[in-house]
Amino acid sequence: MAPTRTLLSGLLGAALLIPGATAAPAAAEAQTIDYHGLRLALPADWRVVDLDRHPDACLRLDLPTLYLGHAGSQSECTGRAVAARADTLHLDPLEGAPERADIPTVTVDTATSLPEAPHRSASNELRYALLRPGVMATVSYGAAPDGVRRVLTRSRAVPVAAPPAPGPVAGPGASPALSTDGAKPRTVQEAFKGEGFDACTAPPQKTMDTWRTASPFGAIGVYIGGPARACAQPRLTARWIQRQVAAGWHLMPIWVGPQPWHNAATGMSTDPSEANAQGRTAAEGAVEAARSLGLPPGTLLYNDVENHKDRATWDAPVVSYLTAWTVRLHELGYRSAAYVSASAGVKTLSAHHHQAPEAMPDVLWVARWNLSASVSDADMGLPARTTQWAGPRRAHQFRGDHDATYGGVTLTIDRSWVDVDPSALGPAAAAPAAAQAAAPAGRKPL
Repeated sequence: MAPTRTLLSGLLGAALLIPGATAAPAAAEAQTIDYHGLRLALPADWRVVDLDRHPDACLRLDLPTLYLGHAGSQSECTGRAVAARADTLHLDPLEGAPERADIPTVTVDTATSLPEAPHRSASNELRYALLRPGVMATVSYGAAPDGVRRVLTRSRAVPVAAPPAPGPVAGPGASPALSTDGAKPRTVQEAFKGEGFDACTAPPQKTMDTWRTASPFGAIGVYIGGPARACAQPRLTARWIQRQVAAGWHLMPIWVGPQPWHNAATGMSTDPSEANAQGRTAAEGAVEAARSLGLPPGTLLYNDVENHKDRATWDAPVVSYLTAWTVRLHELGYRSAAYVSASAGVKTLSAHHHQAPEAMPDVLWVARWNLSASVSDADMGLPARTTQWAGPRRAHQFRGDHDATYGGVTLTIDRSWVDVDPSALGPAAAAPAAAQAAAPAGRKPL
């Protein structure tokens, strides 16, 4: 049965259902939306996006929005990290809702019976499976979930033509081992040298299958979580991961943690000691998401740290954050990688490499959009003839946001040249104490 939806007071009619459209009701008015037996009062400045009518719409997490219906292709998505996350709410029928593994899922009877204390979420996203109306409610927020949860808990039931039939509900937890249905199992990250791409949201399976044969790409970067993640990942499941591995894709899981900018929800601390603690927390969140998605120990996890221009302020915190990220990942049995800019992050890490080489990321992925598909020292922004990240430990994002079409299917992507061999990195678990011992006594950790 198709979900019922009615637009009531304070709306501008169908215009509000166009992605990017904004409401313009009187300041004191709220928008009232009926969906699938729920009536919600929204703040007047929220967008409302009908995903059934606009399947290409991106589930952006930086604009206050109510999304209705199952997510489509999200082919309009761009961007990777956002400075400010907004309150968003995504409602789709419980029947057919994806078995998300990257964020917590809590099953309750109705929206009014949400747990008083929200579950911890390293990515500032939560899912509530509402059994009685048969709705999956996914909330996203900046610093705290109180506002968007209040929208949900204040909803009330309204009659619908027929009660929806709830489907199976699954949340994060143990995932099945990666296999190829009887074939020899593939590992998540085999040695790879060639072109890769990343997109803001995991593409549909049909797109992945088409691009596997029609495109030059053999690697894909996928955003598995983090408080600064720009786009929702309704398609990211353990099964999605399994199918890409079975098809031979080299996976590059990306965590979008605190960034070198000033923001209470998404910013990194300027205090190196606090940034160190943030790096450890980021590693723990990334490993939790990786385990839920079936990514085993030994997997390289990439930390996305965007460009910073004020190096005097941010160099020390960035190094402290990424070395703590590395040390904690090693303690947890995973390998460390970092995505940084050539203009700042590479210079920062390279300058401090000698202080704690064992705490540096195992793999370096550099953003330098010079259209050169190589991982040479020059293209990576590293000193000539350096031994830093030598060997198959490099990736170079050489072209940024652009539309690419293969097999008649278009995505907005970044393009990289990847030369990575996880088996050449040594054991995934390192001696954690040595990594922090490089800083002289009395100094804050780098």
